[in-house]
Parts: sequence; structure tokens; C-alpha cells
Amino acid sequence: MPTLPPFSRREMLRNTCAGFGYLALQGALGLESAKAAVIDPLAPKLPHFPAKAKRVIFLLMKGGPSQVDTFDPKPMLDRDHGKPPPFALPRVKFAETGNLLKSPWKFRNYGQSGLPVSDLFPHVAKHVDDLCVIRSMHGTNPAHGGALLKLHTGSDTLVRPSLGSWVSYGLGTENSDLPAFVTICPTLAHGGVSNWGSAFLPAHCQGTPLGNASIPAAQAVVRHIQNKMLSPDMQRSQLDLVSQMNHAHLDAAGANAALEARINSFELAYRMQSTLPDLQDISGETEATRKMYGLDDPVTANFGRQCLMARRFAESGVRFVQVTHSDSFVQWDQHGDLLKGHTKNAAEVDKPIAGLLADLKSRGLLEDTLVVWGGEFGRTPVAQGTDGRDHNPHGFTMWLAGGGSKPGTAYGATDDYGYYAAVDKVHIHDLHATILHLLGLDHLKLTYRYAGRDFRLTDVAGEVVKGVLA
Repeated sequence: MPTLPPFSRREMLRNTCAGFGYLALQGALGLESAKAAVIDPLAPKLPHFPAKAKRVIFLLMKGGPSQVDTFDPKPMLDRDHGKPPPFALPRVKFAETGNLLKSPWKFRNYGQSGLPVSDLFPHVAKHVDDLCVIRSMHGTNPAHGGALLKLHTGSDTLVRPSLGSWVSYGLGTENSDLPAFVTICPTLAHGGVSNWGSAFLPAHCQGTPLGNASIPAAQAVVRHIQNKMLSPDMQRSQLDLVSQMNHAHLDAAGANAALEARINSFELAYRMQSTLPDLQDISGETEATRKMYGLDDPVTANFGRQCLMARRFAESGVRFVQVTHSDSFVQWDQHGDLLKGHTKNAAEVDKPIAGLLADLKSRGLLEDTLVVWGGEFGRTPVAQGTDGRDHNPHGFTMWLAGGGSKPGTAYGATDDYGYYAAVDKVHIHDLHATILHLLGLDHLKLTYRYAGRDFRLTDVAGEVVKGVLA
């Protein structure tokens, strides 16, 4: 075998100098990329595959609306009203319950699809051909706090990033002047900030809250959004000085996630000052639009404003918007007086939700906006007391609209009485995997390295529910 001729050190350097230059260029470009990431970490990112949905609006009905009184009719429950349940109850129950309790509301078929909707939702029923009703949801926790954390983060026991934070991490925002994730009037109870927190994901992925469930939606604003003491030019000069000092610290000490997040938050807050006040000013909306959302009626005005704001945020490029229907505690939690409580709750949200669906559709936004409706669990078909229903995570209903979901369909089923998910069961992890899939994200690949392992929203479970895809 022939041997290679020897060459001197000078010849070696002359022959490889271009490679050293290339390595230096790569290092310089890497440094610039790192600085760019600090400047705009929420820049739009490509999905894993072509997406059906660009954004999500999540309508949370906190407290647990009853599936057998809304979108899952049970004739046998009506027939056997007052009788003992002919099936075994869960080993662990939230409270003691009695005999079967039929729904006080009638169900009627609507639209070309003929899907049944109870008289609680006459306005939403007009849009039933746009809905994909999932009747076989199930979870693991019968308590509000654990179930809400499971719905939002995929875990009911550990601090994990929220769904909106994962979406922000995976896709960024379509508008650099706004956060990727906004939550309107969120509840501070039962998981509180963890329901929109980023946990170990970068801080810029967490939700930006507007108000909370204890105050009217008209007062739900980002605090200190306008600085009345300093001009924008003066603020910019101050921010530039602070940024220079912070970057000098980064250059000297190396990467620091907390400091980088602080730099990013300062920059985003400055940009939001010129964008958010106009976005939250609904005075330019037409009278017809305001009526469509129910802003002319004190019963629907509060939630209607939240839904209108959700449309405005989604239209402006916010990637994930959550709207919460809740008082300061648990709105849909009718352990007693079901008739009065669910009637009041549905009256507050029915017209605004219908208005949101109609508005999105008329603007061409429903096609690539995924609307998700539901609570942390459902209710039992057996009575608590004489006129209430207990918590039920074993079988409940949520629905999707737009964003690549299959319209005018019902997927899955509970048993004959509506207690357990029985056919084509959909776990919370499956719902999360499906939402990410519609956004073009593979839930198996959307991971973040933390504490020595790769975490994902669906942990070690979750399957995309192909039957709800258009």
C-alpha cells in the first residue's frame, strides 16, 4: 500500500487555512444567532409538518359542565329517572350520590348534521354543523385543582408547562408586538398561575394574563401598559442603556436564562405599549358586532367582551388565547340546584360563543383557528342530594370547531347513562396530542431537555385522535 508523502507544518497550515476561516465564520454566525434569539425568541417557527390551524382559542368552562345536560343526550337516563344506577360506581368518588337523575332540559336535533343539543344552548346549536363534539373524554382526577392542572398541563401532580406555553415554545408568535399566549380573566384558584405558566420552559413562553376571574372583563387589562411619566423616546433611551449593561453581563458571565428572559420581557413590554391599548379598545367595533357578542345585554356582556377580545387577539397574531368563564371560585360546579345554576351559566356564554363562531367564520378565520370548548371534567348522571350532580372525570364532553377539526360530527360515546367513556375513549393526553397535531406539531417531537430527560406535554402517553380530523 503506497504511503502519503510527508509535509511540513507550514504546508499543513497553508492547505487547511480555508477550513479554519470557515470554522471562525461558523462561530461568528452562531454568536449572532444567539444574540438574535435573545432579541426575538418568539419569532415565528415552522411547524413539523403542514398545519391545519395557526392558532387556538380555548373556551374554558370552569367547574365542570354536565355532559348529559348539554351535548350528550341519554334516553335511558330519562327512562330510569329515580332508580338506582344499574352499574358499579367508581371506587373513589368525590362525594356520595344517589339515584339516577334525568336532565331537566330537552334535546333537539339541529343543522344538516342533525346533532343533538340541549335547550341550554339554542344559539350555539345554530352552529352545530361547525362543531366536532367529543363525547368520550376522560381524565384521572375528580378534584377541581388536579383536573384543571391535568387539562392545562398534562399533569395533576407535578409542575409542568401549560398547553399554551408549549404552543408558544413550538411556534412562536405571528406578531412580534404581542405575546404568543394570552389568557383573559383566568381563575386564580385550583392551580392558579400554573394553568398558564411555563414551568421549566423559557419564561417568554408563559401566558400573559389580562385581569382575573374576580373582576369585570372591561377592567381586564395589562397593568402599567402606558407610562404617563416618560415619553416613548426617553423610555427607549433608558431601555437601550439597560440592554447594553445586561448584554455586557451576558458577554462576561455567559448564558443566563433568567437574564435573557428579563431582556426579552423589557423589549416586548415596550413594543406592547403601542399595540395593546388599541387592540383592547373595542369602540371601533360596529353595533351589529357588539350585539352579536351580546354586549348590549348585562347577562352576556361580560363573557361576550372576553370572546370579542379573543377574536381581536387571534386576528392580530396571538398564537394561543384562553377565555375563562368563571366567578372567583367554580362557576359550573352545581352540586345542588342544577336547574338554576346551569341555566344561569349557559345564558351567560351561549350567545357570546355563537357570536365568536359566526364572527370567525365571516372573517375567514375559523378555517385556521381551532376553537376548543369544555371544562376540567363532567358531572355524574346520578344525583347528589336531590337536584345536583357530583364531579365526574370518567366520561364527559368537549367540542372543537374550525382549525382542521371534522365539522358536524360526534366522536366517541359514553355508556347508556353517561357515566363512563365507553366507545373510542379520548384521554386528556390524546386531546393535547390532537391539538398539537392540528397546529402542525408532532407531540412526540415537541420536547424540552430538563433535569436530565426530554419532557413533552403528553409525557409518555397520548395518541392523535384521527377520527376528529377533517
